Amino acid sequence: MLRRILGLGLVLVLAGCFAAPVPQGHRNGGRQISSAALFDPARFADVWHVVAAYGDEAKCGPLGETWAPTGQGRFRVTGTRCGPNGARAFLAEARVTGPGRITRNGVGVREEIWVLWVDADYRAAVVGTPSGSFARVMSRQPVLRADLMQVARQVLEFNGYDPARLSGL
Repeated sequence: MLRRILGLGLVLVLAGCFAAPVPQGHRNGGRQISSAALFDPARFADVWHVVAAYGDEAKCGPLGETWAPTGQGRFRVTGTRCGPNGARAFLAEARVTGPGRITRNGVGVREEIWVLWVDADYRAAVVGTPSGSFARVMSRQPVLRADLMQVARQVLEFNGYDPARLSGL
């Protein structure tokens, strides 16, 4: 009887190990992620400064993106991103695929980007990927107000990112 109880206990412990959420990239994949349902692509257009990010991207220095409309829910995105030897220019085409959801295609890269939050005046935004491969805090200005940065950190945490690992640029 004791052997059976110990065996059952071991099975439950092992099951718990397999059921535990496994972090994916910079995000806890066991947590739900949500995009901004009231996202307005027309208001998202224009210049964004990346003011905080995760991982190596945060080590590249100033990064930015310009979202130029090319049609209904479509953009041409230019800017800088982190490459193996520092910041590098990029060009991509982006298409809105759902509320706050964007597919961005560049040279050899296809990203599913979700707008997790944007403030009411479109001064600040948080974007990330369901896979957790990256997340960024973006601002219309090179420096984001402290109150908006605090909200951005809360949004990241809600969506499974660890705000303590977020680095400013």
